[in-house]
Amino acid sequence: QVQLVESGGGLVQAGGSLRLSCAASGRSDRLYRMAWFRQPPGQDREFVAAMWLYGTADYAKSVRGRFTISRDNAKNTVSLQMNSLKPEDTAVYYCAGTYTRSGNIRADYPYWGQGTQVTVSS
Repeated sequence: QVQLVESGGGLVQAGGSLRLSCAASGRSDRLYRMAWFRQPPGQDREFVAAMWLYGTADYAKSVRGRFTISRDNAKNTVSLQMNSLKPEDTAVYYCAGTYTRSGNIRADYPYWGQGTQVTVSS
């Protein structure tokens, strides 16, 4: 079984930055694809960014150019650097992972963290 634990959320003013991290444990082989999703208040969970085991990242249009996903395969972690934050980025952010070739929808990911709150004030 895989466990994912997020950290790094918090409160920040618009225009500020935050860095989220997610640590995976429970299996020795690395997750093939790791992703970040977010769920704004009263809305569905949506894709933010994802990265394959060896490079190639995908981003939602709303965060492209502001957010950067990265992986440290040695430490089995994935991070999300969030810059130029906007109030509409306010959400619970979830780390997700899969061992299969997958896309960017929630159903593609069997493993999820508990979520971390990010609040951007205007």
